[in-house]
Amino acid sequence: MNGPTTRGTRIVKSQTHWTLATAGVMFVLLTPAATAHHSSAMFDREVERVLTGEVREFAYLNPHSWLYVRVTDDDGTVTEWGFELSSPSLLRREGVSPNFWQVGDRVTVRTNPLTDGRPAGNMRGAITADGKTYGNATGLEAPAP
Repeated sequence: MNGPTTRGTRIVKSQTHWTLATAGVMFVLLTPAATAHHSSAMFDREVERVLTGEVREFAYLNPHSWLYVRVTDDDGTVTEWGFELSSPSLLRREGVSPNFWQVGDRVTVRTNPLTDGRPAGNMRGAITADGKTYGNATGLEAPAP
């Protein structure tokens, strides 16, 4: 029997299938865009560097904060490094305020550097000359003031 009830059920089932199919296609198309911002592929997770220098700026900004540090190499060359951190809301939960690092502070940083060799990386941990720590500072020595 193909009465109104059976026919109506078929229409509802057909609409449900189309809705689910559309939702699936949208998920497949939009997922890469949503996750691209949160990718850490630009950082070399296999390499860890420890650098010591002087804070030039702490940019407490969304979506990611940055700490800029002037690092003096053994040959006297000064290179400015940028270290990416979490957002201000997450940093605040970890006890990091906009004044946590001040211009001129001495700091030792553990980082996974960029894969392309530019002087920047994802900050894994840090310690200042006065002993303030951030992240995984285990094994880091406080720099001389």
